[in-house]
Amino acid sequence: MNTVRLEIKNRKGLKLQAYLELPANQKPNQFAIFAHCFSCNSNFNAVKNISRSLSTHGFGVLRFDFTGLGRSEGEFAESHFSANVEDLLDVSAFLEENYKAPSLLVGHSLGGAAVIVAASKLKNVKAVATVGAPATVSHVTHLFSHGLEDIPEKGDVEVKIGGRPFKINQEFVNNFHKTDLPKIIKDLRKPILVMHAPFDKVVGIENAHEIYHNAMHPKSFVSLDDADHLLSKSSDSIYVGNMIGTWVERYFEPEENKMISTDDEQLVGHLNLLEDNFTTSIQTKKHSFIADEPTSVGGDDFGPSPYDFLSAGLAACTVMTLKMYAERKKWNLQEVFVYITYSKKHSDDLDIDVEKPTRFDHLQKKLKFVGNLDDKQKQRLKEIAAKCPVHKTLQSKIIIETELM
Repeated sequence: MNTVRLEIKNRKGLKLQAYLELPANQKPNQFAIFAHCFSCNSNFNAVKNISRSLSTHGFGVLRFDFTGLGRSEGEFAESHFSANVEDLLDVSAFLEENYKAPSLLVGHSLGGAAVIVAASKLKNVKAVATVGAPATVSHVTHLFSHGLEDIPEKGDVEVKIGGRPFKINQEFVNNFHKTDLPKIIKDLRKPILVMHAPFDKVVGIENAHEIYHNAMHPKSFVSLDDADHLLSKSSDSIYVGNMIGTWVERYFEPEENKMISTDDEQLVGHLNLLEDNFTTSIQTKKHSFIADEPTSVGGDDFGPSPYDFLSAGLAACTVMTLKMYAERKKWNLQEVFVYITYSKKHSDDLDIDVEKPTRFDHLQKKLKFVGNLDDKQKQRLKEIAAKCPVHKTLQSKIIIETELM
C-alpha cells in the first residue's frame, strides 16, 4: 500500500489530520472514507488494518482524525456527534474536489453511526459498512456519565474515557440526543453491512440486531465471533477489511485496474517500509492479493510467501495444461492434484555431475489423477506436465531487466 499524508480543512477552518491509503498501482477504482471509534484516532492498528485491507480490493481509503482527536486541530468538546458528521461531509467534499467522490463509507463504533448519517446526506455514497456500531447515538453517553452531575456548576469538566482524560461541556452532552438514528437507518435505502461481535462488552450485540431490523434490503450481517470491541487482534481487523471489500463488490460495476503507466506493465508490487514488515500488495489488471513472510523470519504471515507464489504458478499452469491435453484426447480425466515442494538441495543428493559441488533450487512436483485412466495415459500426462509454459520457463535461461522509473 502507498500512504499519502494529508491535511484537510473542515468548515470551521480546523485542520484535520488524514491519511490516504492507495492500492499497489496507486490508481484506485473507487474511494472510501473510514470513520474511527469514539475517542480513538486514525492511527489505531484496527483502523490502519481495515483501510489497507480495503486498498487491496482496489479502493483508495481516506482515514482521518475527527476534530479534537489524534493530530487534528480543535478541542475534544467540539467533537460531538454532529461535528463528526460534518467532518465526514467535509472530507467527502475534499475527496471529490481533489480525487473522486467516495462511494463507500465505513465506520467503527460511534463512527459507524456517523457514517450512516453522512451517507444519508451524500448522493455519491453507494454503500455503508458498520463495525460494532450503536443503534442510537445517545448510547455513547454512558462512557462519560460519571462526570455529568458537575457540568451545571463547573461548565467544562474533565472525564476519563477509556482511561484517558477529556474535557466536555453541556453542549457536547446534549448533542448526542439530537439525532434520530433509527429513523435515518429506515430511510437510508442504501446497501448496508452490519458487522458485530456477539460478546462485545462496550456496544452490545442487541445494537446490531436493531440496526439490521431497521435497515431496508439489501442488508447483510457478519458475526465477528470472539473479537473485542476495539478489534485488538490484527487478524480480526484484517478479516473485517477483507469482508467489506468482498461484500461491496456486488454494488459496483467491475472495472479493470489501471496500472502505474501504460508501458506494458502486467503486475505491480508495493511495500511501505515505514509501515509494514514484509507485507506486500500485489496487483494485476484485474486482481489484487497479498504476499508476506512467515512470522518465523519477521513477517506477519498475512499472505503466501514469494516462493509460495512461485510454486503456485507452477501448480496452476500444470493443472491447466493437463486439462487442455486430456480434453483434446477425450480422456476420462476428472480431477488433477499437483503437490509442489520447494527446497535447496545439494548436487550430490541430486546425482548431478558438476565441476564444483553446489546447492540447487529444487522444485518437486507430485501428480495425482482422478478418472478412468490406464497406466499408459497416466505416464503420458506426467510427460505433458513437464511441458507446461511455466515449467519450461523455470528450466530455461531467464533474462530479468531492471530499470528505475
